Order: sequence, then C-alpha cells, then structure tokens
Amino acid sequence: MISTKEKINNILEEIEKISQGEEIVVAFSGGLDSTVVSALAIQSLGREKVGAVTVSFEEYSYSKGLRNIQDISKALDLKLKIIQGKREQEKVLKKGPACNKCTRIAKLGRVKKEASGRLILTGSNLSDTWGKRGLKLYDGFYTPLLELNKEEIRKIADYLGIKILQIGESKFREGCKLKHLLKPLAAPCYHGKAAAEANELLLSILEQEGYDSVLANVKITGPLNKNIGLVNVSPLPEEKLKEKIIEELKKVKTLEQVEFLDRPIKLIIKANKGQFDNQHSRYWLEKGRLQPDFSVPTEVEWLLTTNKNLSTFQVIDYKIIG
Repeated sequence: MISTKEKINNILEEIEKISQGEEIVVAFSGGLDSTVVSALAIQSLGREKVGAVTVSFEEYSYSKGLRNIQDISKALDLKLKIIQGKREQEKVLKKGPACNKCTRIAKLGRVKKEASGRLILTGSNLSDTWGKRGLKLYDGFYTPLLELNKEEIRKIADYLGIKILQIGESKFREGCKLKHLLKPLAAPCYHGKAAAEANELLLSILEQEGYDSVLANVKITGPLNKNIGLVNVSPLPEEKLKEKIIEELKKVKTLEQVEFLDRPIKLIIKANKGQFDNQHSRYWLEKGRLQPDFSVPTEVEWLLTTNKNLSTFQVIDYKIIG
C-alpha cells in the first residue's frame, strides 16, 4: 500500500509537470481540500508562483468561514484575493436549488475570470461527486486530489501539520448557507435572508453553549410565501438547549415556522418534469443531496410541479412520520 509520504511526492511531481512551472491559481475556500492543495502547490512550485482566489457570497458565506480563509492564508503566507459572487449566485438559484451549477458559474466561473488564463487548481476529490470520477485536467482546471477520498486527504493534512477550524455546519462537508435553502431564491430579501440569518444564528448559539455537533443547519422549506425552518442538530441536544434554539430562531422575522427535528420525516417535494421523470436524479437528490444534511431519517413524496419557473425542485412541506 502506498504511504502518505509517497502520495504527497507523487502529487508534488504531478503539479510541477502539469503546471509546467508556470504561475497557478488555487480556488480557495478555506476548507480542508483547498488548503491541502494550496500547501502542496507552494511546496511544488514555490510561494511566489501560487496565488489564491476566494469567492465571497457576503451574508450567504459563514462569518467563521471567512475568518478561517484569512487566518489560513496568513499561516501559509498565501497570496490571497477575495472577489464577490453574490450576484451570480442569486441569479443561478432564482429558479430552484442547484449547487453544482452554482459552483460552476458563481464560484469557479468567477475564479476563472480572475485567473486570466492561469491554470486553476481545485480541491475536488472522490467525495465531491458522490463516487463519480471526473476529469483531472479540463478547460483550465486541474484537480490534484481527484483520486483521493476524505480520509486520505486528512492524512496528508496531518502529515503536513495543517489544522482546519471547522465552521460547525458539518464534520464531513461544509459549504455556504444557501445549500440549506430547499426552494427557489425567488426573493433574496426574504428566502435568502431566512437561510442566512437562521444558519448563522444556530451556529452562534451552539458555539456559545460549547456544544460539539456533528451536524448543524436550518433547512428553509415551504411554499414561496412561507418560510418553514427545519432545525437539524446531531447529536440531539437536551431539551433546555433545544428550547433556547427554537426561541431564538423564532425571532428571525423571515421565518414563519420553526420545527426542531427529532423524529423521521417525509419531505413533500415538487420537481420539474425533467427531474421528476429521471429516477437516477431523484435517487441522487434523496440519498446524496438531502439525507446527509438531515439529522433524522428522511423519506420523499414526489409531486410534478405545474410551475414553469421551477427548474429543479422545491420542498413545499413535510410530515413527521416517527
């Protein structure tokens, strides 16, 4: 079995070969994967040839995540530039949740524009596409970690002495707040604000209480004229903390209803015809997109939407089934 040191050496050689010793840009999120890529690129090419670009989504980015980006870039002495992607993100998500499209357009698309022809390194790996492999080098993007899983990447980070401060959203995969908006971002000042404020508030409460969660988010569901917040915290807090979380979240003006999940639920989902008729797409959404971010077992009842403006899906309601 190949050792961690050998894996690192192989990646270092490949980075040098593929970059041809030219300046590169890392699409930098401040998470484990992009930090490992940054450290390896610096080791392979030298600090002066490695730049990093972070796309900020303003209130849709976690405040702790933005602080992490600044702290890690300083620790690595990484040349960092922060650019804005909120406008592109809101445009992409206007017709329904679309994380992959958002990453492609609002994040990587903005980074590519900023890179101005330089090779872009990303932290994509086996864990990102739910076991499906992509291309290692394509259209100006290079993914040095593509053939590795999270455990292997963590071992490389440990070997290099890299420590990442978790945002608190998930022990496994953290992202932006809008991945928790399970309906169209039709009105950013209403739907987007609910996702932004509720999720920031939840993590703030848990941090104040010193509560070590594996998962912590508020899913924003319901019809377009009603925001229902489904609170997911695992392990399940004691009753006193649950009551405090609910009490504080009810102060969020854009939330009409708050439910702390402690039993299995059925999600009522409307989908456009393309997704509704595609069994593979529905299965991926249920098992790869939704269940990992819920603290309780979920079932799905699918409905075909009549809303022609819905390009993906919308969780319109839920039922407690436990």
